[in-house]
Amino acid sequence: MKAAMMLALLAVTLGCDNPTPATDIAASNKPAASAVPTAQAPASPATPKADSEKTVVDVAVGSKDHTTLVAALKAGDLVDTLNSPGGVYTVFAPTNAAFDKLPKGTVDNLLKPENKDELRRVLQHHAAVPIMQIKDMKDGQTLAMADGTKVTFHVKDGKVMVNDANIVATIPAANGIVHVVDAVIVPPPKT
Repeated sequence: MKAAMMLALLAVTLGCDNPTPATDIAASNKPAASAVPTAQAPASPATPKADSEKTVVDVAVGSKDHTTLVAALKAGDLVDTLNSPGGVYTVFAPTNAAFDKLPKGTVDNLLKPENKDELRRVLQHHAAVPIMQIKDMKDGQTLAMADGTKVTFHVKDGKVMVNDANIVATIPAANGIVHVVDAVIVPPPKT
């Protein structure tokens, strides 16, 4: 279960250079016509990407608060998937501080090669298709995640939680949206 919590956090956290408060998210981020990734030429290394051109992975990599998530995405071989320019992902991205709340040794254990499947399950519990804007999240509403399970939104006084994690910022990306969360969203036990 500790490993699952770590993986879910990594899959969701993609970082944020300039977080937008969750209550002020722009409605201009429209989902692509298809969730199937398409090929796109990489940006020139000499030309930094504008925020609107960054993928969810670019957002995480550019954030000093998401280094644990980035390490988990790499260990779980999920970077290429979430870097797909044609995707329409909703990612709940736990911060480093969120990972630090897990029991001691959980993250290190999840990052071990022999625990890759569990790590992927945790990370996939932090990602969904299609894009889910803050304004569309209703109290008690559920969302199917990439791991095949669901999360539940809790809305009170303009603040939104995903299960027990608060959404503290939202960053639009070229291939989706990143909701920064203050806790790892632990997937339910396997049945």
